[in-house]
Order: sequence, then C-alpha cells, then structure tokens
Amino acid sequence: MLWLLDQTLNHYFPTLIHWTLIVLFSLTLPWMVIGFWNGIIGFLICLCIKKPLSIILPKNLQNCEDYSLNSSTALLFCIRNENSGRVIHNLEIMMDSLIQAGHERYFHVYILSDSTTESIKLSESRLFEKLNHEYGQQINIVYRCRETNEGYKAGNIANFCQQYGKLHDFAITLDADSFMTAAAMARLVKMMQSDQQLGILQGLVIGLPSSSAFTRLFQYGMRLGMRSYTMGSAWWQSDFGPYWGHNAIIRLDPFMKYCQLPEIKTITGYSKQILSHDLIEAVLMRRAGFQVRVYPCEDSSWEENPPTLTEYIRRDLRWCEGNLQYLKLITLPRLKFISRIQLALAIFMFLGSPAWILMIVICTLSIATFPSVRETASGIYFYTFIWITLLMWYLPKIAGALNVLLSTKESQRFGGRWRFGISLVLETIFSLLMTPIAWLNHTIFMMSLPLGRQGGWASQARDSHTINLSYAVKQFWPHTVLGTALSLTLYFNHKDATLFGLLFFGGLLVSIPLAVITSQKWLGNLMMKYKILSSPEEIATPEELIPLHLNALHHHQTD
Repeated sequence: MLWLLDQTLNHYFPTLIHWTLIVLFSLTLPWMVIGFWNGIIGFLICLCIKKPLSIILPKNLQNCEDYSLNSSTALLFCIRNENSGRVIHNLEIMMDSLIQAGHERYFHVYILSDSTTESIKLSESRLFEKLNHEYGQQINIVYRCRETNEGYKAGNIANFCQQYGKLHDFAITLDADSFMTAAAMARLVKMMQSDQQLGILQGLVIGLPSSSAFTRLFQYGMRLGMRSYTMGSAWWQSDFGPYWGHNAIIRLDPFMKYCQLPEIKTITGYSKQILSHDLIEAVLMRRAGFQVRVYPCEDSSWEENPPTLTEYIRRDLRWCEGNLQYLKLITLPRLKFISRIQLALAIFMFLGSPAWILMIVICTLSIATFPSVRETASGIYFYTFIWITLLMWYLPKIAGALNVLLSTKESQRFGGRWRFGISLVLETIFSLLMTPIAWLNHTIFMMSLPLGRQGGWASQARDSHTINLSYAVKQFWPHTVLGTALSLTLYFNHKDATLFGLLFFGGLLVSIPLAVITSQKWLGNLMMKYKILSSPEEIATPEELIPLHLNALHHHQTD
C-alpha cells in the first residue's frame, strides 16, 4: 500500500508533501491492514471449514454442552443512572431463563450501581427490593450502590471483587443493555470449567433488534463485519484473544490477583482513571500465564446499540480517550509481544483518524495550489490506490456479505437475497457517510485533549429519540464547514477529482441532515414495515427475545 501511494504521488507532488502524505498514510495502515486480513481469514474459514471451531479452539473447549455445572458464577450487572424499570425487566427475563433451565443454584446476581442521581438511586433500591422479594427464594440477589464512582466501571467491578470475589469461581460481566440466555451463560461457564488455564472467555455480541433507523443502519454493517472479523482474529490471536468488557466470563481468582489496573499519571502529576479497562485486563491476564479467548459464534448474546448519531459519538469518544491512554501502558513490564501489538492496534484504531483528515485537506489544497498535481487523478496508480483502499477498509463487511449471499440458508435468515441486497446498498452508503464524520470527531477531540478536556464516563440515552435541527447544527457545523470548503475547492480546481473526494469526505457535507433524518421515527417504521435492514431475529424471532417486548419485534409480529 505504501509503494502504491508512492507511485501515485510520484513526479506530481512536491517532495515535502509527498513524504508527509506517506507518513500520514502509514498511520492509517495498521488498523486497516489487520481488519483486511481478519476479514480474509475469517471468510476462508467460514467458507472452507465445516466446523470452524475445530481449528480455533482446543478440543476440550469445542464440545462442552454435555458437561454439568459444578461451579459458582456471579452475574455482574453494572449500571449507572439507568432506567431502573428497564434494567429490572431484562434481568427478570434472564433469571426466569436460568430458573427454567434448572441452573439458578449455580448463579448469583449482583446489581452493581454507580448511579449518582438521588431519584434514580431511590427507584433502584425500591425496585430491587421488590425483585429480591419475588426471586430471592430461588436465586441469590445482591444490590449495592457505591458512594463514589472511583474507577468508573472497572472500579465498580474491583469493588465487587474486594467484597464478594472470593465467594465465586467465575463472574459474567454484563452492561445495563446486555441480554444473554441461560444456554449462552451456561456454555461460557462449562468452557471455563473444562480448562483451568482459561482466564477470560469473550462471547460474540450482536445487536438487539431496534426500531431506530440509525441503529438499524449501524448494526447491520456491524453484524456483517463481525462475522468474518471475529472468526479471523480468533484464529490467529488464539489464546491472546480480546475482552470487550461485557457478555464475557472471567476467572475471578487470577483476575483479582493479576488484573489490578495501573495508575496513569498526567503531565501535572495527577492520577487518571483508565476508561478502556477491558483490553488492559486481558493483557494482564495473559501476562500472568492464563489464556484469553473469544467464542466467535453467534450464541444468544445481545446488546443494545446507540439510538442516534449523537449518542454513538458520545460512546465513540469515550473509547477514543480510553484507547489513547494505552500510549502510557504499552510499555508495562513483562507484557507478551502480541499483547503489545494488540495495544498498538487499539491506539491506531483512533490515531488513524486525524491522519485521514490531514491527508484529505493536504491533497485538496495541493490540487488547488500545484497545477502538476492535477495530473495525478488521471493516472492508473491513482484509480488503483483509491479502489484498493476502499476495498481494504470495508473488506470485513464485504466478506460477511459474501458469506450471506453464497449461502441460501444464511440469505433466508436475512429475509432473502433481494431484501439483503437492498439493505446492503443502504448500509454501504450510510457507512461511507459515517466514516469521515467519525474521523473528524476523533480529530477535534484529540486536539482538545492537550487543552485539558476529559470525556469521562457519562450515562447514555438508550431509548429512541428525535434529534432536532438546532442541536444537529450545534454539533455538526464544523463538519459541514470543512466538507463544503473541500468540495468547493475540488470543484473549482479539478472537477474530475471531486467524485473521488466525496467518497472520502462526502459525509461531512451531509452530517447535519444525516443526524436528523436517521433519528426520525417514521424512517424506522418504514424500514420495519418493509423489513429493510432487519436482523435475523426480526425475520424469525427467537422465543428468548419475545418477553423483551422490543418495538422492532412487536412491529414484525403485528405485520
């Protein structure tokens, strides 16, 4: 890729700009290349191997269904200023599932609250007291609310470990929007029981059916991309797998001994709390000699995704700040080489964003300033570079789509090939528009970090809601201004390059209407009516999801 870019720029760009672009592009490559190969490997495994787990997991982890439960597992529900009724509703369904399966005596429920609003804390206390009254005779339930929120979610779980950790063998970590069936939880426990060196086992998480147009667009692409990406990464990472912080099981004894998070010191000498704690805990577990693996199959393990573009950005920037903290943790002593690679990749996941924005701005200004540069857009290397870059960036999603299209059974799960094709086109357009918006958000956020800005860990709005125009303008005016300036510069200096420019920054132009339109209830209803961007769970609803009374499933059943 670097050679191809060098050939593209050769003879046309001034030397300083030439090498600046190569350096910037090199910053984008780690995350793009690893995604490309994960997608390729995962696609080939799914296509050629009848039983993919046979080459990904050790034999003792492949067939654990017939094993019996003989351990104690804590279910950790980490909540912070959430809708208490909603959390209770989901929790009741999960406990009913455990009771019906006869597993209730092997699980202990902990509701770990970090809520700060008094009215919410009062509501939690009242509702969980009622929950304990109804279920306490069948399954053990503990509710506690911390006085301080030190360490955010990681601190919340650390507090649990100090108080109750020695009482249990394992803990399944769950967010407020997590939902797992008894079968999925029991499978994780049985796999942990079968290998005493397995420290963390991450289950593959998929998005719950949603009535939000934004969520449907966002998680459709995620669903396709994760299929091949996770399978490919699970193959080569092996026992150096990922931990995403929820819908996963951890072995408590080594977790408490070896996974205490180090402190991060700021320039001024103050300690800073780690936001993206999960990957650090995974590499610390691996440093201690315990395995970290992922179960790369869809297995009745769900989560909710953000309902609007603004909520997605809020969550994304928290991840951005958290991953950049790894710059100070990548040199931790005695880490395995692959662990350092994983931390570096997590950093480059966001570090590539300002590099993309700078490349786009520099290329656009170069076209406007240097007449010779305009010849670049007519060269074979330019066209090859553009299309291969786009192919590499979206390869995991393309691989997932091919897996669906090449299988009649899989196509039917998504509503048939023609409906899947329409959904795929809509999601691809949406993804092309979303990508530069995310790049610029990361860039603006990183520029503000040296000035003292901290994102922190704010509570999220999980229910669908409409974004009004004034709010969208307030949040996305920088995107619109930059997108307009880049478009006009290209149009008036090199019309032929405008289309290629829009492929990379067109989303900036439409960021305001995109935020508003994808939050509209009528658009979500329209998608549900015609089963566009529908998940397999909408096409054929699993019995386990019916009690959740999700709007998307209710609409489907009404139709």
